[in-house]
Amino acid sequence: MSNFFNQLLTQPYLQLAFFSALVASISSGIMGSYVVVKKISSITGSISHSILAGIGFFQFLQYKYNLVYFDPLFGAFLAGILSALLIGFTHIYFKQKEDAVIATIWSVGMSIGIIFLTLVPGGDAACTHYLFGDLFTTSAIDIVFLSSLALLIIFLTIIFYNKFLIICFDEDLAYLQKIKKNLLYFLLLILISTAIVFLVKIIGVILVIALITIPPTIANQFTFKMPKMMLIAILLAAIFNFLGIYFSYTLSMPPGAVTSIIIGIFYLISLGVKRFYSYE
Repeated sequence: MSNFFNQLLTQPYLQLAFFSALVASISSGIMGSYVVVKKISSITGSISHSILAGIGFFQFLQYKYNLVYFDPLFGAFLAGILSALLIGFTHIYFKQKEDAVIATIWSVGMSIGIIFLTLVPGGDAACTHYLFGDLFTTSAIDIVFLSSLALLIIFLTIIFYNKFLIICFDEDLAYLQKIKKNLLYFLLLILISTAIVFLVKIIGVILVIALITIPPTIANQFTFKMPKMMLIAILLAAIFNFLGIYFSYTLSMPPGAVTSIIIGIFYLISLGVKRFYSYE
């Protein structure tokens, strides 16, 4: 342990990984809390997998037509926003539950991304990178983007806190109070999508699903107050990320995969703790 902390104090790449994980915990804890109370946890998996379509398509354009400005991250952002809008339109205007369209976007988006990536030399490696991420390759620019996103999410959450809460728990009440629930619902989905896109760049598709959904789910087992739930989710996400970085560094394993396992273990422990106290 002491050797790891010595390395953390001296190695810039470890410091960047630590700070990016800390900032990512803020975005995932806040947005994840809305996802959990709205009961649309599968939306995380849908959007995170669908952005592979944008990543693959833009990477193909870079390779095939030498369009160097078509950054795969920009493609991921467009695909994520499109997915969020499709989910929102289906729910609002076709009166359908999100589950069906989420499953469709998940499978189709990922399939499109894989097809385009197979047409690019080295596409398999790129696909693996986006699926599992790599905290240890985080750059200072990534920290700036993640910090900006976290500040934006905090700012909008403070402004629209009550309205977001109403559309998550009772859309009929939002209608009676003449709240523009459709506009706010789209805004919430876009924020979730944006958070996923930036998180995927450094922690990967696999970890972002666990990081956004499980810490708030654990928090929700012990509190029903939204502010407390968000704070607990942020704290848990930060702890999980730190443990993931520590064990992946000491064991020379991928940080995304290690962190996902740690999150799963703690979730099972939380179920046991909750069950134990429910009998007292």
